[in-house]
Amino acid sequence: MILKQITFMKKWFIYYTIILATACTSALTKTNPVALSVIPAPQEIQYLNGTFTLNEKTSLQIPTEWSTLENLLNSNIQAVAHYKLTNRNSDKNSIQLKIDTARISTPEGYRLHISPKGIRIRGRTETGLFYGLQTLRQILNDERFYHPATRSWQIPALKIQDSPAFPYRGMHLDVSRHFFPKEYILKWIDLMALYKINTLHWHLTDAGGWRVEIKKYPELTHTAAWRTQIGWKEWWTAKDRQYLEEGTPGAYGGYYTQEDIREIVAYAMNRHVEIIPEIEMPGHSEEIFAVYPHLCCSGKAYRNGEFCIGNEDTFEFIENVLTEIMELFPSRYIHIGGDEASKAAWAKCPKCQKRKKEEKLKDEHELQSYLIRRVGEFIEKQGREFIGWDEILEGGLAPGAIVMSWRGEQGGIDAARSQHQVIMTPGAYCYLDSYQDTPSTQPYTIGGFTPYLKTYSYNPIPESLSPDEARYILGAQANLWTEYISTPEHVEYMLFPRLLSLSEVVWTPQEKKNPEDFKRRIEQHVKWLRANGVNAFPLSDRIDFITEVDTTRKAIKVSFDSEKYNPEIHHTLDGTLPTINSPRYTSPLYIQDSAIVSSAIFKNGKRSETVISQRIDYHKAIGKKVTYNKLYSEAYPAAGKGTLTDGLRGGLTYSDGRWQGFLNHVDILIDLGEVQDISYVSTTFMQLTGPGVYIPDYVRVKISEDGKTYKEIATIQNDVPTDIPDLRFKEFTFRFHEKARYVHLFAKKHTGFQFIDEVVVH
Repeated sequence: MILKQITFMKKWFIYYTIILATACTSALTKTNPVALSVIPAPQEIQYLNGTFTLNEKTSLQIPTEWSTLENLLNSNIQAVAHYKLTNRNSDKNSIQLKIDTARISTPEGYRLHISPKGIRIRGRTETGLFYGLQTLRQILNDERFYHPATRSWQIPALKIQDSPAFPYRGMHLDVSRHFFPKEYILKWIDLMALYKINTLHWHLTDAGGWRVEIKKYPELTHTAAWRTQIGWKEWWTAKDRQYLEEGTPGAYGGYYTQEDIREIVAYAMNRHVEIIPEIEMPGHSEEIFAVYPHLCCSGKAYRNGEFCIGNEDTFEFIENVLTEIMELFPSRYIHIGGDEASKAAWAKCPKCQKRKKEEKLKDEHELQSYLIRRVGEFIEKQGREFIGWDEILEGGLAPGAIVMSWRGEQGGIDAARSQHQVIMTPGAYCYLDSYQDTPSTQPYTIGGFTPYLKTYSYNPIPESLSPDEARYILGAQANLWTEYISTPEHVEYMLFPRLLSLSEVVWTPQEKKNPEDFKRRIEQHVKWLRANGVNAFPLSDRIDFITEVDTTRKAIKVSFDSEKYNPEIHHTLDGTLPTINSPRYTSPLYIQDSAIVSSAIFKNGKRSETVISQRIDYHKAIGKKVTYNKLYSEAYPAAGKGTLTDGLRGGLTYSDGRWQGFLNHVDILIDLGEVQDISYVSTTFMQLTGPGVYIPDYVRVKISEDGKTYKEIATIQNDVPTDIPDLRFKEFTFRFHEKARYVHLFAKKHTGFQFIDEVVVH
């Protein structure tokens, strides 16, 4: 067995292998029922005395018009116990579903009552009954309650009263960058329904390929649905990227026929999932212009990604496409994109400039808003509502527009204050194409770091909104973009278990969320998912270091956290590997001066192969004044001017609030307050080339006693190659023996962004 040690000392990580952990289970007793593992957590659970035995003699009382509910329940039972329950009238030993409008006030609310005599599910609507049934299905999936010898379940008696916190509970899936077959879409809809996710936002069109059959424009699927290469990045960056005719040898892609769409939509409706189609506009439309180039400003294929807004043919095309889309999708909402449109071509296009003049538009932002308003009005005339990404705020928000806020929360806040409905999906919490474990141990992706507990921590209601403004927040959504996700198995790996985190974010009231209990429940669900053919991420043995500065003790307070429920953690303070005899973590550590803290999870006396090490420093620069000769970026200020001397190290993503971003050179001066002995200066930079984050070309340190005359200590060149796409860290360490009050640090920008987290001085 090869040991894997991961060091977060602002050096590159060393990784060798991963253990895939499995969840533990515990026994159910009649007198001490085991807590349920239902996700999302119900609003109220009351445990009662006794248990109900579900066996082959148990009957169903479900009206025939709800045959889908009967079939779903029987599919669970048959998969485990190999029998089906019969639908017949019987008050004893039965499972009964009924409408109850008197005691249940919300359309998706339900009551579940399990007694020794039977199971009763009540809902105000069929949707409420459906969600009550999903809770029961999860209880039946819990192996603690099933007895193989008798092929029966022994379920604790209880009462559940439940309803969702938000009406919109969404999952977004990009099928343009990579196409996924119909059978997997159906599989994922089943899983969404099990976890009470009620909306599939289906990203059907983008530069990667057009994925829905439009009868009026056959070239969209005959050619624009197929490309020359599988790898998105390789194809997108190629100078000669092309779309190909269907059937061409080597053509990669696919599309859903209108018959496929109808089948998928009907399947989803039976599971109370609404599918919202997204047709991108005015940008992200390169694939359209490959076959209908007259719709872009240049009139040539492979030149533009945006529709020509000055061209009336654009609106004829969009309206014709949306007419067919609305015939296929009966959804309340239609998503029309609106994000990341380059406006450069519009500024040079005579037709666009003519349109701008005729409509008295101030700039190209208002030109985009013109398109959004006009298309939105067309959708509204068909009795639908429209959604756009938060860029539709630019140039003026169209009346009736619903804003999907992805670039943080500000777009959603602005829209809510303007009395527009909002769906929250900020990238830092809700983008599931980011890493969920240490990047070098994971399949390559676009960047970021969003483990399931970070998604779980999200609150869709921003603190800055008043109660009246908060009413405009419809809910939240998890987004999966698939530039680097090409297989269904990889989709599942990225979705689960983080989609379960989102399900509890939007169903369970914020005040009733419990992260520690969620860890317990998520272990059970990951085990069940993996056992049932879902390639869920198996949870990490990574230990997170949580650090705080304690100026009273003149120490760094170090706490450990883990994705695992109640793990056994041992640690050392000298950088050596922890053993079972090393101190067991029970309370925070306080590090004075410096230490290399190493920690690992132990199970059954054996150390995990993931060992985390981090250097902790309570150093001379903590709390000292920093003068910025070149200010950090407004987009990545971290904690402002105290960031680089706050004693806190950054994590695995530049958006964690501890990495400070610079578009200029880093040029700072630290005032230690008095002349003193200095022997060590160190700082760390991050590199992630995908989003344009680079380590500087070099770092130079100078020192001074009076702030006037400076002595150069050294200049250290960067030796990390810039053509490696993986996340990298580079620590620049200067060792010397001098007296100084001022420390000047200069980092020469390579290109793009520089991110730095702390300047350590000893």
